[in-house]
Amino acid sequence: TRCVQQILRVLCLYKDEMDVEQPVQLYVYDMTKGLAAQLSPMFLGKQIEGVWHTGVVVYGTEYFYGGGIEYATPGTLPMLGLPDKTVELGTTFIPKDVFLDYLADISPQYTVETYNLLEHNCNHFSDDVAQFLTGTHIPSYILDQHKEILNTPFGAQLKPLLDSMQGPSGGTSINGRR
Repeated sequence: TRCVQQILRVLCLYKDEMDVEQPVQLYVYDMTKGLAAQLSPMFLGKQIEGVWHTGVVVYGTEYFYGGGIEYATPGTLPMLGLPDKTVELGTTFIPKDVFLDYLADISPQYTVETYNLLEHNCNHFSDDVAQFLTGTHIPSYILDQHKEILNTPFGAQLKPLLDSMQGPSGGTSINGRR
């Protein structure tokens, strides 16, 4: 796969530079600012803690997908503020320039046109990045939340509206375009 090819390239080209370990974190934001926890029992018939937006923090930068791959200073996204949770995903030895090449390679998969609030969103991007950097997935309660919501009668009724919505933004696009 493309991910394995990238990792092999890293091992061959950067074997002398791979002694710098970088922490990898998942920043988790509740886009409802607590409303999902309060209102979900009434609307969904079950409790959900939040509606999650995620970004991966590595090399001192937060990378996320809103309508393209974007980056920002960690915890400074205008609409989201500080993260509600931080999940330690592990560490990586992958050099930053190889990571940026990886992001450029996957950027056609993460555009405004390919964004889908339920099935191809920031959490799917964060999961792909986490796998590339650390070999681990983000927590399933985040990645699979849309399935839990859609499996309720109210969630099924909301699907057409949710399909038409776009995600949060506020960072700088990795390809320089907005």
